[in-house]
Order: sequence, then structure tokens, then C-alpha cells
Amino acid sequence: MGKELYIFNKLHKKTARKYIDRMVDNKIECMKKAKEYDYDYWDGDRRFGYGGYKYDGRWKSVAEDFIDEYKLTNESKVLDVGCGKAFLIYEIKQLLPNITVVGFDYSQYAIENAKDEIKEYLYTHKAQDKYDYADNEFDLVISLGTLHNLPIFDLKKAVQEMQRVAKNKFIMVEAYRNEEELFNLQCWALTCESFFRPDEWTWMYDEWGYDGDYEFIYFE
Repeated sequence: MGKELYIFNKLHKKTARKYIDRMVDNKIECMKKAKEYDYDYWDGDRRFGYGGYKYDGRWKSVAEDFIDEYKLTNESKVLDVGCGKAFLIYEIKQLLPNITVVGFDYSQYAIENAKDEIKEYLYTHKAQDKYDYADNEFDLVISLGTLHNLPIFDLKKAVQEMQRVAKNKFIMVEAYRNEEELFNLQCWALTCESFFRPDEWTWMYDEWGYDGDYEFIYFE
């Protein structure tokens, strides 16, 4: 398997979270609304999700890290699995104007509300469904904060499809290392279906033949 990286955590750790407040705020109904992945999840009240997921340039540093780590060039081809509003691949495209980028997401709302400059490269699709691409078609396939939202049987399908279509792979998911982080994760998560420790995640990656890189975010 590949190596553990520290790329997305630079954004994750900048956000303050009130775990108990979310847990006691009619969380069951908020979870149901969040799992629609529509307006409320992306741009509605914070209790349903992002609380307004707008472009603010923060993804540029993440794009730079991916370009440096995987030696991406204008001749490279990149797929983002669960791209959301595709701010990451927008930034990659800004830095490498001739690179080929593709992104898909389950949320039609997210795709429709991506930046105009990137919409032509996006479409709706489920991460666990077969990807209409050849083996090793992409130089890099990325999935940030998506796969933990799948039950384990769909999670396996998504990981193996990512493995199949790309030479280099990177997956970031939520995880926990102790009881406090598990509690915080359970308080905060609205859409997560797969709650695992890092050693459980890496065990599954090995079992499923995934040889790419990975990262975990924690709720400390």
C-alpha cells in the first residue's frame, strides 16, 4: 500500500466545531436532511451540513500539494470522486490550464452550483457504481471526505474502482484514534456510515487490493 499524507488536514484543523451543540440540536432530523445532499446540506443552515459552501480560494494550497506530490503536469489526467462543487479541480485547472480534469458527485445540486469555468468537466454519479473508464486511464484519482459516507459493501466497490482506473490514488476519510474522538465524530457527523480506526481502514485497503495513498481526519 501507499503512504499516509498530510494534505487536507491543513484545512480541516482551521475549523472550530461545537460537538455537543450539534448532537442535541434535533440531530436525527438534521441527518435525514443532510443525506439529501441538496441545498440545505451545502448552502443551508450549519446544522444541516456546511452552512454555506462558497468558493474562497482555500483549495489552492491543497491543489498545489497534489501537483507537487504526484508531479502533475499539463499532460496529466485527474479524476475527483465525490468532487462536490469541484473547487479542488478548479484550482488544479487554474494552475495547470491544459491538464485534463474530471469530477463526479452524487449531488446534482453540487454539480449545478460549481463554478462555471469547471462545469463542463463534471457529472453526477455514485462513487460505488462502475466508472466508465479504462484501467489506469488516470494519472491520479482523488477522493476527499466521501467514502466514509458509504456502507461497507459499497465502500469496497468504490475503493476497488478507484484502484482500477488510476496509476496513483489518494483517499481521505474520517477516522478516530480513541474514545473521545469517536464520541466527537458521532456527535458531529451527519452523513457518515463507516466509523473505523486508522488500522481498520488500512486493513480494509490491503484486503481490497488498494495500493494508493491515504489520509485521515480526526475530531479532536
